[in-house]
Amino acid sequence: MAQITFITGGQRSGKSSFAQKQAEESSAAPVYLATARIWDEDFHQRVKRHQSDRDEQWTTIEEEIEISKHDLSGKTVLLDCITLWLTNIFYENKNDVNASLEIAKQEWDKFINQDMKLFVVSNELGMGVHPENELARKFADLQGWMNQYIASSANEVFLMVSGIPVQVKGISNDD
Repeated sequence: MAQITFITGGQRSGKSSFAQKQAEESSAAPVYLATARIWDEDFHQRVKRHQSDRDEQWTTIEEEIEISKHDLSGKTVLLDCITLWLTNIFYENKNDVNASLEIAKQEWDKFINQDMKLFVVSNELGMGVHPENELARKFADLQGWMNQYIASSANEVFLMVSGIPVQVKGISNDD
């Protein structure tokens, strides 16, 4: 079973940087599991920025949906991110929240059934402005429910606030 550290927070809160630092401190050869689907040029530039933050010690695997199909046993893995992974599942399931949530939970359960050290990045969508359209509200619900599901299986949970990690679950390293 995976040892899971779940890192969530708002946009540009420092989630990915914190997760990357934690993974690099845990392993000389971490794996970056990228879930992004490139939708437009702006997003392509965001992906390139993330790629430039990683050096040659990293192995990158790109996987939009089937995260469990990769054998990552014995590895330190940074999955970035749940929001993009859920977007891909939601899109493939024609924006059906219930079907998407069921598929995501099943895939997550298969994925974490490996012996790995896992750092997971996600977004807290429900802490901002209430979405004005139905599709956005449905996705925010999906994201919130999946975050709860992942956090329940995590050993540690951090909420990033303005670049500062606030531990909300797990044993603190402070004595």
